[in-house]
Amino acid sequence: MKNNKFFLILLGITAFMSACSTLRTAPYDQYSFQKTIELKIDAGQLMEKAETPYQENSIEINNLKNEIAKIVEYEKFKPNNEITYKMWLLLANEDKNLLAGFLKRWEEKETLSPFFITETKGQITEAFDLLLTYEAKKEPAAKNSLLELISKN
Repeated sequence: MKNNKFFLILLGITAFMSACSTLRTAPYDQYSFQKTIELKIDAGQLMEKAETPYQENSIEINNLKNEIAKIVEYEKFKPNNEITYKMWLLLANEDKNLLAGFLKRWEEKETLSPFFITETKGQITEAFDLLLTYEAKKEPAAKNSLLELISKN
């Protein structure tokens, strides 16, 4: 009887510890938040230039790609930060339909149509906004919105 009670307590502690480890989320990070805002603005301003030839903007494009690579590495090494890291990987993936995919298409086509720019900019802005909301609030609703976007892409 005494062994069963001890076993149940141990089982309860193990279940509690397991639940806590799956709920861990990286705490708010001022650098991540600020850098995400900067990249959102830089990306939006650069996307508006996509009606002009890619080569005319190649320096700015390469700078933006470098900044994205830096934030991806930064987010990669933060503990309990899997969701934010996945989102940055998605934004940086040239084979997906977000920021790096836009830049790749721009390079392939040399210029992009105003309609395509407007539509894509809206999607990318929404992705940045979800990332910013999640970083600012670290709440389940923001987390779920970000996870939904990641799963769709």
